[in-house]
Amino acid sequence: MTATALTQGAHHIGLTVLDLSQTRSFFVDSLGFNQVGEVADYPAAFLSDGTTIITLWQAENPETAIPFDRKNVVGLHHFALKVENDEVLDKLYWSLSETDGVEIEFAPESLRGGATRHMMIEIPGGIRMELIAPAA
Repeated sequence: MTATALTQGAHHIGLTVLDLSQTRSFFVDSLGFNQVGEVADYPAAFLSDGTTIITLWQAENPETAIPFDRKNVVGLHHFALKVENDEVLDKLYWSLSETDGVEIEFAPESLRGGATRHMMIEIPGGIRMELIAPAA
């Protein structure tokens, strides 16, 4: 028996961030997202790459906010965004390595020895994000 999933992929990913302006700039300026909405009094910004929406929520008190810890807190380990091909992945690696607030965890490499390549970064605010170029 083959099960058919009742869901159809991610609609949006919501992230609480330390600095809404810096993180919004990362997605818009570094990855080419468009801002598609905002709630100024929350504050929150809604960004899209045309496929996925990223919702950014400003932490209420950034000075006391608990930093992201993928190994000890139940919840988000990382999220992954797909890029078109290896060329785009390599281009992003070089530009993101020079982007304020971005930490490169590892450069583009083969995923488990296969043809798919990926890299891992921390976006401004310390949330882990994977960029992945699936095999052709």
